[in-house]
Amino acid sequence: MKFYEATIDIVFDVYEEDKDVEFKKEYNTFSQTNDDVVGQWLRNAKARGETKDSDMVLLTLLVELHRKVDTLTKIVNNEIKKRLELSFSTTICGINFDGFEIEEALFEKDKTYYCRVALPVFPQRDIAIFVKAISNNGAKISLMHESDEKDWNGYVRARERAMIRELKAKA
Repeated sequence: MKFYEATIDIVFDVYEEDKDVEFKKEYNTFSQTNDDVVGQWLRNAKARGETKDSDMVLLTLLVELHRKVDTLTKIVNNEIKKRLELSFSTTICGINFDGFEIEEALFEKDKTYYCRVALPVFPQRDIAIFVKAISNNGAKISLMHESDEKDWNGYVRARERAMIRELKAKA
């Protein structure tokens, strides 16, 4: 498997049957359709064609600003949702469309893990995924939300292009 260099923070834990409900509940909260009324409004407006005369960059930035205000309001009102405590924390050092490698040998081959990854895209956010370890530091993605998969693949393509530019510069 070819991996493209990347530096991404990840926290994870071994998937166990007794934690199945907790992991899946948190995984489902990471879906962009949950608790994102502004994002849902924007998607509906786009579907109805109401944004065709709008500056999409400006509209996207405005929506992100609104999300930040919502987040700050939740912090002030002490309404922040608690996330699961996950046992391991490390850095992803290589990515591809199907999986990734981590810096440290923390995986056990053939075990399944629940992970939160700090995806460095705009808007920057954490994504929740399930992976199966293919080695002690490599994993194959087994479950990811569709919108997160699009952003993941876009980030992989960006890293691939950056690597090609670096190779051309060296030649």
